[in-house]
Amino acid sequence: MTKILNELVEEGYAVDTGLAPSTGGRRSLRYALRPDVMYVVSVAVDQFITRIVLLDMYNKPLGALEKFELPLEDNPRSLQELTDRIDDVIRASGVDRGRIAGVGIGMPGFVDPIKGVNFTFLAAPSGTLTAYMEDRLQLPVFIGNDSSLIALAELKFGAARDRKTAMVINISWGIGLGLVLNSELFRGENGFAGEFSHLPLFLNGKICSCGKRGCLETEASLLVVLDKAREGLKQGKQSLIRRLSESHHEEDMEAVTEAARRGDQFAIGLLSEAGYTLGRGAAVLIHLLNPETIILSGRGASPGILWQTPIQQALNEHCIPRLASGTSIQVSTLGYNAAIIGAAALVMDHHY
Repeated sequence: MTKILNELVEEGYAVDTGLAPSTGGRRSLRYALRPDVMYVVSVAVDQFITRIVLLDMYNKPLGALEKFELPLEDNPRSLQELTDRIDDVIRASGVDRGRIAGVGIGMPGFVDPIKGVNFTFLAAPSGTLTAYMEDRLQLPVFIGNDSSLIALAELKFGAARDRKTAMVINISWGIGLGLVLNSELFRGENGFAGEFSHLPLFLNGKICSCGKRGCLETEASLLVVLDKAREGLKQGKQSLIRRLSESHHEEDMEAVTEAARRGDQFAIGLLSEAGYTLGRGAAVLIHLLNPETIILSGRGASPGILWQTPIQQALNEHCIPRLASGTSIQVSTLGYNAAIIGAAALVMDHHY
């Protein structure tokens, strides 16, 4: 073992980090992987905003995170623009591509990670999405559904570590779900498992983005929260929220969240209503899978307790008590960073 470690140090893969604390005998030497041995390009794509960053072996960013608006709906140039921006980030970093393990991309939609295809967004001009990007970037490219990769991040680094069964709810413009079953990420037969948004729970007649009516997404997503916020302000609701645009969804959602943190009753009511609806969906998960924990993660998880209370109220009303009592509701400590970390973990899972 000492010979192997010395070779790794000589070859520049590992470093001696000093002596471990004494446990009563001879103090052992400690070694660690060098953070700059290899890098990963991590990309988090949602329906409106894309984030790109180069991460080292300790998930630390090299340089600033690139963040920009990239609408996916009805945008035939979205894949080309995304690829160009990734290429720009790599060039600006100055890192040789030979030291980049690959590009990991989490994205919304029906994603088949094996075939390298997204059946909802980012259509390639020919061939597969991954083949197009690999040809342009000259790097391995791995894709996955954003909610599955958020669950992967929670499993590797977050609240699902050491958990046998966990449901990771991605609170975003839709409502995604990543499933951890038997301490492993479960993607389903074609990678489509976890379409939590499209549980048909309501008779509200509202058309969902999937084309069906009454899906969970039509009552609980962040887009619904924003629509209700804009409508309420137009009707003269008193609020700390002064103004919302019609197009910059992320900035608007941050305004609603900040108002709720400051105690604004209108904003708190919006989140509470959406949270109760999420709880109704979570009750279905508990009855089907009896999970150890439900983790609230993704871009919308930051209000924390403002989600937990109405979700718990819904579980009290809609769950069999014996089942619900065994499931805890947790807020992710990774939050908005979970998508970035999950995309990086996807690359390393394939690399090794």
